Amino acid sequence: MAFLQSAPPREPFLHAPASVLWLIGVMVAVHLAIYFGLVPEAVLDYLVFVPARLMDGTDLLGKLVPFVGYIFLHGGAMHLTFNCLWLLAFGPIVARRYGPGLFLGFFLLSGIVSALLYLAFNWGSTIPVIGASGAISGLMGGGLRMMRWPGTPSSGRLAPIFSRQILVFSGFWLITNLIFGLAGFDGQTIAWQAHMGGYLFGLVAISAVDWLRFGRRYSAG
Repeated sequence: MAFLQSAPPREPFLHAPASVLWLIGVMVAVHLAIYFGLVPEAVLDYLVFVPARLMDGTDLLGKLVPFVGYIFLHGGAMHLTFNCLWLLAFGPIVARRYGPGLFLGFFLLSGIVSALLYLAFNWGSTIPVIGASGAISGLMGGGLRMMRWPGTPSSGRLAPIFSRQILVFSGFWLITNLIFGLAGFDGQTIAWQAHMGGYLFGLVAISAVDWLRFGRRYSAG
């Protein structure tokens, strides 16, 4: 009888892999710790990425740590929320295909490369840069090549970088970042070079990650 049947299992509220949710949790925890004054100012100053510091007498570790540390700092609740939602949109695509190790490694490398491109355009700048936007842009670039676009391979291989869909989206992404980079957003300056650095890295480097994970079976042509 129907009333004796067990209820169907409930679908989980979030389908994102644990690695994505843990990463979001870390970013939120760091932000709350800073908000409640649990992180000393000296530590924050050590983590922020400032291009000009690469030319001063700071120790080598002090010059390298900000390339990763800045990713986990955010300028406010809106900045953090936007990046968490963005990560929730593109992070699962990469995490499900490659697993937590390669996903987290790719995320951090994207953040490092985005900082390097920002540095190339802003050498000597004293303006601090914070936020996970560049790293998440890398996930977006890689995730776009995993989508099944019309006319692209359906055998599990990555979509070609120079496919029409990827080129159109890349152009749109560049123009959007230039607009917000010049106009700013919510009273803050947008490091559009960092976004583009992460995004372009994601588009190109995802082929190497695919080869590491699958070898020749699914490598891009």
